[in-house]
Amino acid sequence: MCLCPGSHPGSGAQAGEAGAMSAEGWDTGPGGHPGASGAGPCPPGTASAPWSLPHWRACLAAAVLCYINLLNYMNWFIVAGMLLDIQNFFQISDSNAGLLQTVFICSLLLSAPVFGYLGDRHGRKATLSVGILLWSGAGLSSSFISPQHPWLFFLSRGVVGIGSASYSTIAPTVLGDLFVRDQRTRVLAIFYIFIPVGSGLGYVLGSAVLQLTGNWHWAFRVLPCLEAVALILLIALVPDPPRGAAEKQEEVAMGALRSSWCEDVRYLGRNWSFVWSTLGVTAIAFVTGALGFWAPKFLFEARVVHGLQLPCLQDLCNEQDSLIFGILTVVTGIIGVVLGAEASRRYKKVNPRAESLICAYSLLIAAPCLYLALILAPVTLLASYAGRECREGSVTGGLVHRCSWPSGSCFCPATGRWLLTSCWSPAP
Repeated sequence: MCLCPGSHPGSGAQAGEAGAMSAEGWDTGPGGHPGASGAGPCPPGTASAPWSLPHWRACLAAAVLCYINLLNYMNWFIVAGMLLDIQNFFQISDSNAGLLQTVFICSLLLSAPVFGYLGDRHGRKATLSVGILLWSGAGLSSSFISPQHPWLFFLSRGVVGIGSASYSTIAPTVLGDLFVRDQRTRVLAIFYIFIPVGSGLGYVLGSAVLQLTGNWHWAFRVLPCLEAVALILLIALVPDPPRGAAEKQEEVAMGALRSSWCEDVRYLGRNWSFVWSTLGVTAIAFVTGALGFWAPKFLFEARVVHGLQLPCLQDLCNEQDSLIFGILTVVTGIIGVVLGAEASRRYKKVNPRAESLICAYSLLIAAPCLYLALILAPVTLLASYAGRECREGSVTGGLVHRCSWPSGSCFCPATGRWLLTSCWSPAP
């Protein structure tokens, strides 16, 4: 029996690929592997046309995936935009607040390989839908957690991380199978523009909803509404193309032996370009993840140190710093991606390693800027807009000691002022 188009129910595209292979004279056995016995070539003319999609449909699907990517990264940083109020509500210290981001990232880290494995061997569209349901459901449920159970809020952030992992690992592969060559490069560039845009809008949404409603919980109730629309659009408008559909790989036999997960990892481990790129992205994520999470609070503390803002000791804090930082993230993110892509395109005409060199040069320029922002934050407020978190003090033994690092200034509740020396005073 030969594997021709239509001989395997429900696998039209892959069967067409198998038929094309058999038509060239390959023997395919019962297991679908070349060279097996008991099979002959298919009758001539039975190979079907490769999988294809109208260009406008592919562009529409790409627009939907970009929209979902926007919501995905809004979910990443919406907590950072309301961190002060969340800390006050659950009575979370700075060290435990950092654990919120740690739980999120660790959940994403551990589940990403799992979703990558599932997405490569099962329906990607179904896996994406499950991921959206996970992160939107966890986000919505977190808005109803009482202050007596902060551990549930930490758990919800972990589930959000698991849902985000499914989308971050699978969505780019769908785009890769919808477009080819230069089209694929342009579409992926647009797709990745929504990473800084979504991150910035996460701060903006959290700050804006908090200011409008006076309750940070509503930000976690507005976002799932947008995600419900995204899920409907995904189901209705995004196809699940066969692997390599854009390249019209007709010589992939249906049912061919797939490599195991361990074999895939060993292969990637021998790909040094992949290894070094992964290490570089990890280093970038290490810095930008911490900076992105603590930046709004850093800006707030900088304003307090400069006497422009009173410390936030109540439930509703002034989150205008989150709004400002979010807008800056959106604008600079778009400019950075566009300039990077254009510089890479031009530089590649004279150097084939343009992409990696542009990334390296950009990071080398950014590193001293970030360092100077941290050092100069106590001197000028403008410099602090590129910095990260100041250390807020704690209550110990009935005494209040609130210090801001690296300025060394402390807040005295007795006088209501920030001083440049240590200050201990009885707790009110």
